[in-house]
Amino acid sequence: MAVLSKGNLFDPVIVQDLVSKVKGHSSLAVLSAKEPLSFNGNKEFIFTMDSEVDIVAENGKKSHGGVKIEPKIVTPLKVEYGARVSDEFIYASEEEQINILKAFNDGFAKKVARGLDLMAMHGVNPRTGTASTVIGTNHFDATITQTVTFDAAQVEENIEAAVAMIQGADGDVTGMAMAPAFSGALATLKVNGVKQYPELAWGSNPAAINGLKVDINRTISDGTDVKDRAIIGDFQDMFSWGYAKEIPLEVIKYGDPDNSGNDLKGYNQVYLRAEVYLGWGILDADSFVRIVTV
Repeated sequence: MAVLSKGNLFDPVIVQDLVSKVKGHSSLAVLSAKEPLSFNGNKEFIFTMDSEVDIVAENGKKSHGGVKIEPKIVTPLKVEYGARVSDEFIYASEEEQINILKAFNDGFAKKVARGLDLMAMHGVNPRTGTASTVIGTNHFDATITQTVTFDAAQVEENIEAAVAMIQGADGDVTGMAMAPAFSGALATLKVNGVKQYPELAWGSNPAAINGLKVDINRTISDGTDVKDRAIIGDFQDMFSWGYAKEIPLEVIKYGDPDNSGNDLKGYNQVYLRAEVYLGWGILDADSFVRIVTV
């Protein structure tokens, strides 16, 4: 099949569809307004100005205000996903091949979105669930040291304490990612028998609460020994993520590409493999707070 031989790329329309799905399934992508990064990575600069502006009288002397520049490197990592399908894919009509690719694209997008959260929040390899040496400390659990202890009975106070920490460090709060356990505590909160957050009833995932952009996702709390129940902070300006616009797709007809022990030809199968380069960076740790269990 010439169109989908090794090394070909997803059609641009499919790539855009994939990225749109990622933005819809990843809490970090939902809350971050940053544009995708370049394939080779980006260097972002954080400017810290020490003083306020100064009034200068006529013929007066100007003074030094001071500035500190800290570069943050955001380098994409390669992630891949593959699946075996019947070799009837090779012989199917073009229409049927497109249907199979659409289904694969949909599943791939969901896995990439979940993977982005798990990697950037917890520093794990999504497939194994174990800490990734490639990621190192470039994730929220390692970088964000400001924490508030989760208390379901004091969930509003938890949020207010986190906001106070960020604002106390001259930061802004633009969004909050919540685990189901955290949103559930808000959903059941009542005052004089009246639910305070009816928009969270029955597992709903509203776009905002009290004017703050929010997203509810299991990725916040998924994983062994993960204590996060919510992450709040300046996702709009102090978190960057990106992807490669060229996403290669391979149709592998021979061998055992997934190391399963089963030869493709022997089982009348072909292997679909897609790769994407994802990168992210936490630009200012003081602009975020994790709400955690003890």
